[in-house]
Amino acid sequence: MRQRTAIVIGGGIGGLTAAVALDRRGWRVTVLERAAALEPVGAGIGLAPNAQRALDTIGAGDAVRAMASRQLTGEIRRPDGRLLARTDNAAAVRRFGGPVVIAHRADLIALLVDRLPGTAVRTGTPATLVDPGDPLRDDRPARVRTTAPDGASADLTADLVVAADGIHSAARRALFPDHPAPRYAGFTTWRFVVPAAGAAGLAAPDTAHETWGPGGLWGTLPLHDGRIYAYATAAVPPGGGRSGADERAELLHRFGSWHRPIPELLDAVGPDAVLRNDVHAAAAPPPAFHHGRVALLGDAVHPMTPNLGQGGCQAVEDAVVLAHEAAPNATLPAALAAYTRQRLPRTTAVVRRSGRIGRLSTWRSRPACALRGALVAATARLAPDLALRALDGIADWRPPTAP
Repeated sequence: MRQRTAIVIGGGIGGLTAAVALDRRGWRVTVLERAAALEPVGAGIGLAPNAQRALDTIGAGDAVRAMASRQLTGEIRRPDGRLLARTDNAAAVRRFGGPVVIAHRADLIALLVDRLPGTAVRTGTPATLVDPGDPLRDDRPARVRTTAPDGASADLTADLVVAADGIHSAARRALFPDHPAPRYAGFTTWRFVVPAAGAAGLAAPDTAHETWGPGGLWGTLPLHDGRIYAYATAAVPPGGGRSGADERAELLHRFGSWHRPIPELLDAVGPDAVLRNDVHAAAAPPPAFHHGRVALLGDAVHPMTPNLGQGGCQAVEDAVVLAHEAAPNATLPAALAAYTRQRLPRTTAVVRRSGRIGRLSTWRSRPACALRGALVAATARLAPDLALRALDGIADWRPPTAP
């Protein structure tokens, strides 16, 4: 029996998870990554129990859990430091069956690459979908065009193409040209990691916090190796208000007067270490997650705001569901239809829920922010696990199992 072939466009977390999952299903997989090296865009990533269980299906869940920090407590605060709500990992375990693991993206990518054959990943290889193919015709594979550094192009064919080419996915535009592009969510985000040597004493090693202020928020998360991951958002026009190369100066302007350890973290990071990206989210769900022999995955099909920490988690879910349906005895049309049937309604709901929280975080007026803080504090007194309730029906997801 001929070994089936798959091409994955994009070497991010979702694409690499799909590659590992398909490889374990017996597919011969090639990952095409535009960048010269698998250098992850981003700093930290939260992996909720749903993503950990998905990674269990490819033998990577325990390795991810080993990245868990000693974080025991999570807090929501005001810019002056006043505590509004508190939860802990024990509550997450009770509610969802496990804690949220905060990992560095580079560590997760390395973990996934180590589970692939050495020749599977091709970096420095831009790829364009030329023909989605026809899953009902053996003589009509999907076709992808690659471009070498010297400008030479070559066409590759495959039984399946997984388009994990990100929020501005060219594959999505090719498959669904009339579908609206992702829209600006109303805020931008900054991210950075403070090295362990510079992080000593800056934050309690067992405490994370998210601080909500007028038009923006700040988050501080300890990593397992002593580093600190920090992120911030602010409601600004798309692409506007940029401070040039020194994004740290912009953060100091916006957050430098907020409670400790925020000023100290900003003092400890270099200006070149701060990443800034405008946030975009899906304007509408697509008609399907597949077309022809192509399956769309992750940000390429359901970009979302970061407020639930589910962007990467949902991409991992996509990957393992796709591989589960693409079993050795499954026909490709049935597998792709089942993939869309399972993933489209779920991710649409997560996109919408995350977007609602994102809009709440952009409130600017003093009365509105005071009301928001009072509601959070009052609800936390009545329901101590308030911060976790947003993940109900999401973090408790379990992957499909083989019969």
